[in-house]
Amino acid sequence: MDAINALWSVTYDTDQARGTGYHEKFREYVEYLQRNDLVADGAMTDPKGDRGKAPSQQADPDLYLHVIERRDDGIVVRGAKAHQTGACNSHEILVMPTIAMRPGDEDYAVSFSTPSNAAGVSYIYGRQSCDTRKLEGNDLDVGNPRFGGHEALMIFDDVFVPLDRVYLCGEVEFSGSLVERFAGFHRQSYGGCKVGVGDVLIGAAALAAEYNGAAGASHIKDKLIEMTHLNETLYSCGIACSAEGHQTPAGSYEIDMLLANVCKQNVTRFPYEIARLAEDIAGGLMVTMPSAQDLAAEQTGPLVEKYLVGVCDTPTIDRMRVLRLIENLTLGAAAVGYRTESMHGAGSPQAQRIMIARQSNVDHKKDLAKALAQVGRPWEKARVKKPAAGA
Repeated sequence: MDAINALWSVTYDTDQARGTGYHEKFREYVEYLQRNDLVADGAMTDPKGDRGKAPSQQADPDLYLHVIERRDDGIVVRGAKAHQTGACNSHEILVMPTIAMRPGDEDYAVSFSTPSNAAGVSYIYGRQSCDTRKLEGNDLDVGNPRFGGHEALMIFDDVFVPLDRVYLCGEVEFSGSLVERFAGFHRQSYGGCKVGVGDVLIGAAALAAEYNGAAGASHIKDKLIEMTHLNETLYSCGIACSAEGHQTPAGSYEIDMLLANVCKQNVTRFPYEIARLAEDIAGGLMVTMPSAQDLAAEQTGPLVEKYLVGVCDTPTIDRMRVLRLIENLTLGAAAVGYRTESMHGAGSPQAQRIMIARQSNVDHKKDLAKALAQVGRPWEKARVKKPAAGA
């Protein structure tokens, strides 16, 4: 969604300014995805190497994905894309530059699509916290036994891309717009996806309190209220930047950039507090609890059942399952998506602060203050009323 929305308008703008034919090619590609019900992975993040140097200044030119050869029928690219969530589940890859390029970095200002199994494309699967629990043959200790996620380092080893799949190639002046629009849409979407995870975590914390026999405590109620307040604030930001959007010349709609960045700035903070409160409510047993193997063992199982019971009418195993779910979301495999991705996904916190500063229109706000305070009217002396006689 984020990549398609960004490229839809940027290819149009590029065509208008440079006479390229990118937009029609991209429109045909989107129709191809829709007709065949395909999943496309939006690949933007490069490894980057030395952040203090431009792409063309890196000791290894492959640290930013780039064009190594231009042919009459297409281009050949080399490089990598990092942190690619869901890449191994995708049919297609939609590649974009990761930063605004400048003259001299034309080979790095490239956007294209390719099948995920194209010749030269490979994946190095990411390592997650607690991921080997999935191989242990039980579902209790996994925390969320039915669903999970993955990330991958995506390698492009001299991949050929036909011209009808190329949507930017050397037009450095449009790379910045593409990055900003993709980031804006991606930051807006975090106001929904992280809130969904937050709903589950709030529910799990409430269950843990109930199973512990502490649901009626005033401080537990207050913590659940705070978790809900934070979670719904994130959702409100996501709705707001969508509702305040505008139509682009390309016909698509673009979110309000300022509010989208405010949304993601909140996402870098609120899930951490929600997770902290969930851990507080869950208690220390969440991380010291014996394993599913101990529960199943003939000798230790009855002891685990006896000593880990909470509210008597709740089976011990149900209490353990809820605690493992909280662990999964706050510390385990799912914490990749809920905590660290909330911090760095769609851009690290400073990226949003830069955009907030750029979009905040402080000069307009100063004009409002001047108008109310009547600043800039030196020809009028401030009139001070004299107190009435006898006052």
